[in-house]
Amino acid sequence: MDFETVMQELEALGKERTKKMYISNGAHEPLFGVATGAMKPIAKKIKIDQRLAEELYTTGNYDAMYFAGIIADPTAMTEADFDRWMDGAYFYMLSDYVVAVTLSESDIAQDVADKWIASGDELRMSAGWSCYCWLLGNRPDHEFSETKLSQMLDMVKNTIHDSPERTKASMNNFLYTVGISYLPLNEKAVETAAEVGTVEVKREKKKSSFLNAYENIQKDIDKGRLGFKRKYVRC
Repeated sequence: MDFETVMQELEALGKERTKKMYISNGAHEPLFGVATGAMKPIAKKIKIDQRLAEELYTTGNYDAMYFAGIIADPTAMTEADFDRWMDGAYFYMLSDYVVAVTLSESDIAQDVADKWIASGDELRMSAGWSCYCWLLGNRPDHEFSETKLSQMLDMVKNTIHDSPERTKASMNNFLYTVGISYLPLNEKAVETAAEVGTVEVKREKKKSSFLNAYENIQKDIDKGRLGFKRKYVRC
């Protein structure tokens, strides 16, 4: 399937209501408003096509960029490629749900995520923390350094309330994910989440969100989800 055909098919799947919802979350034109589930039939026909993914991502069209993440080949992407994709990720639905997800399926995921977390840039930091969430929720525990993750929990405890808004949300999600999906540090994550308490995330033109990783961890432990790992990261 070529670039023009994919763009036509995506445009045909666009819904005004979905478009408005994406815009309310930070997306801007150009976009069609395609529900992510509606993209699956096209993705099944293409499977993986890195060249096409690059063409789609550079359009700046939100739906095309999202679809690029679904058909990308993370193993063919270099650190420079991921940085370039981050440069184009203008709001959190791209940074955290397209770039971070794609990065999490590559061998360089932790190295790149570490650099992004240290960058001081709101969306790069957010993507870095989000990438760890995707990794921890999918890969076996032995693939991670317990010492490193323990230090990251300390970092969250000491800096979350003073971090940029979107980064706060991803750090809070990291606390929750370590608490549920990384058994060696479950206790420390629960203690840290209790110390952090409620995190306020301010949003433009919307009411603040109030996040509490401790409460969410407890709810999921009660549901028997401790140790949860997902089979696939990308849809």
